[in-house]
Amino acid sequence: MLIGVNVPNFGPGTSPAVLRDWARTVEGLGFDLLMVSDHVAITPDVAQQYPAPFYDPFTTLAWLAGVTERITLGTTVLIAPYRHPLLVARMAANLAELSGGRFVLGVGVGWARQEFEALGVEFRRRGALTDELIATVREAWRDEGYRAGDIPIWVGGDSDAGLRRAVRLGDAWHPLRQTPDGWQESLTRLRKVAAEEDRPLPELAPRILLRLTDQPLDDRRLGEGTLDQVVGDLERLRADGAKAVVLDPFLGDPEETRRPEAAWHALASVRKEMR
Repeated sequence: MLIGVNVPNFGPGTSPAVLRDWARTVEGLGFDLLMVSDHVAITPDVAQQYPAPFYDPFTTLAWLAGVTERITLGTTVLIAPYRHPLLVARMAANLAELSGGRFVLGVGVGWARQEFEALGVEFRRRGALTDELIATVREAWRDEGYRAGDIPIWVGGDSDAGLRRAVRLGDAWHPLRQTPDGWQESLTRLRKVAAEEDRPLPELAPRILLRLTDQPLDDRRLGEGTLDQVVGDLERLRADGAKAVVLDPFLGDPEETRRPEAAWHALASVRKEMR
């Protein structure tokens, strides 16, 4: 099972130098994936959680490809309705080639209504636009001019529509920050959808929180609690057939971006136990 990290590409403490340090730290610790998130217009609903500066994922990952050697890079997740599908197809193909094939395209429908309005995109059509983008990108990549190679597409979301999208169009299902019970319930639903669609189950690649505590937690999300609890969650996901798990050490306060050492320490502790 691959283990990755969601690196903050936003916030008051984030800069090119900090992003480089994140990349070298994550790769140096032996993680398999480095992923970043996506917003375009930092409207008030976005800025509450993910304030500027917000570094574009394609630009950021292309730069980080040049300061890393081994680690796979990806988006968790690119908000599909925000860009023309052919633009995404071109940027993803270029990034995959420039990184030596080290790229995963994670996509999702988005949630920030004000950002949709700022970009002139219909919020109510975000699901249909995401479906169209995935289909168009795959079709474009069959053209030799894109030189795309084999780029996996991870599909986010655990709504009924999101599960159908993952089964019909994705290489992997990429849910975010679930509880242990929520993961099992969603996995059961995913298997049911795959059976109804008469399609194979997509690979499993959840993104989970990483928050270490001194005392065990009862009511928690995957990745929260003592080191033993977090390692137990990773082993449980491995047993459930997860191909990859992405750890998300951002706890919600943008001021955390000024002190990345705390997240690095937590990641090092988990990585040591999972070797």
